[in-house]
Amino acid sequence: MALFNPSRDQVRQFFFDSWAKFKAKQALSDLEALALEVMQMHPEYHAVLDAPERYRVQEYFPEMGETNPFLHMSLHLSILEQVAIDQPPGIAAAYAALRLKHGDAMAAQHDLMDCLAETVWRAQRDRQPPDAEAYLNCIRHKAGEP
Repeated sequence: MALFNPSRDQVRQFFFDSWAKFKAKQALSDLEALALEVMQMHPEYHAVLDAPERYRVQEYFPEMGETNPFLHMSLHLSILEQVAIDQPPGIAAAYAALRLKHGDAMAAQHDLMDCLAETVWRAQRDRQPPDAEAYLNCIRHKAGEP
């Protein structure tokens, strides 16, 4: 998989392969193990992961209320990677605060994912690089910081 700009098909294949390796009790890479944590937090996606031939090219339409499970899990992975290296600086502390606030890791990740998705959406809409300061402000707000 390309490290920084994988295609939609590569992302989906990564999740399918990681899930298949887990079910076959095969060794997982560090990234696959992290992806597995995310997949296990979302049992509603297990049927999708069990049927790659059906879902590899499935289209999802947010305007029709559909959630793209691959995008959702990818956002989880992005957040967990950012927290692990505290980049942007302060995200690890905000995540810890949100975990305490919610008493739940997944809810804390979803708060941060909202900020990430908003930042990416605005960048795409405005055809500009992501606004790191706006992202950090959103994170601080979610964590209850002034």
